[in-house]
Amino acid sequence: LALSSLSNTLAVNNSGRWWGIINVASSTNLLTDSKNVQLVLDPSLQLLSRKQRKLIRQNPGILHSVSSGLQTAIRECKWQFRNRRWNCPTSQGPNIFGKIVNRGCRETAFIFAITSAGVTHSVARSCSEGSIESCTCDYRRRGPGGPDWHWGGCSDNIDFGRLFGREFVDSSEKGRDLRFLMNLHNNEAGRMTVFSEMRQECKCHGMSGSCTVRTCWMRLPTFRAVGDVLKDRFDGASRVIYGNKGSNRASRVELHHLEPENPAHKPPSPHDLVYFEKSPNFCTYSGKTGTAGTAGRFCNSSSPGLDGCELLCCGRGYRTRTQRVTERCNCTFHWCCHVSCLNCTNTQVLHECL
Repeated sequence: LALSSLSNTLAVNNSGRWWGIINVASSTNLLTDSKNVQLVLDPSLQLLSRKQRKLIRQNPGILHSVSSGLQTAIRECKWQFRNRRWNCPTSQGPNIFGKIVNRGCRETAFIFAITSAGVTHSVARSCSEGSIESCTCDYRRRGPGGPDWHWGGCSDNIDFGRLFGREFVDSSEKGRDLRFLMNLHNNEAGRMTVFSEMRQECKCHGMSGSCTVRTCWMRLPTFRAVGDVLKDRFDGASRVIYGNKGSNRASRVELHHLEPENPAHKPPSPHDLVYFEKSPNFCTYSGKTGTAGTAGRFCNSSSPGLDGCELLCCGRGYRTRTQRVTERCNCTFHWCCHVSCLNCTNTQVLHECL
């Protein structure tokens, strides 16, 4: 996944299509970051759009941040769905998330939201760390704040992160149909989640560690916090249709005309995830939908939840096997500077879906 100047590594854009990095440069595919490292877009693969390439050139150093954000987003997606039938599988093929990105289901909504959030989060943090030449800390919050604290320090630049994320990620979306509206909505929901989870962080000043005065700034949430919120919104996602029911086309200005399929439900807020198509059951392999099925997945035989063998294995049953695992244990630190450990062997009981 990672963008790299060292090998033929690949990275994914928000729609799940691949771009690549190679070591053979030409005048049409050469990019240089703030560390003067030459990064080359592979012309045989799906390239960044002209607008995306322009944004990267205008913001030296940002390519590494985008790459890091995408990697973080995919790791978080896998963690959030590790016990589900759909566990955010990825592959080395031409489409990292598989055919699921061509559907309009809940899982697609989460993919778009988490990857958009990943780019926004990484770029905002990189600004405050000084690794992007075109942005810095957000210094707008300065001066008086409260009776015993004031604004100062280096706030993460969430506004730059959101603006860049909107320009960079949304530019890969084409068309005028419901899928286009859904993708843009979920992209923005991901960015808004990062923004809404920002928290105030403070440092104390005073004699002998007292906290008579505090300097405070705004700090990004951990990406795990972002993933947790988006996972909750995945579970409560809204199924939508066009606001103008008599038309099968829409424009960008009609983005907010998404309506719930059930008229009794509230319209989706900008923070909600939206979808328009029922999800596959993900139980068995299907080349048509691109689902791998759950055969071979490990399950928890004592759990009644989604990770339990009954639900995860879709009623097909499971096999049980044991394996012996040797790990380092009972480690002791000796001054100075050596750690000695014993080797402990344990027997693990594994349950595997049929």
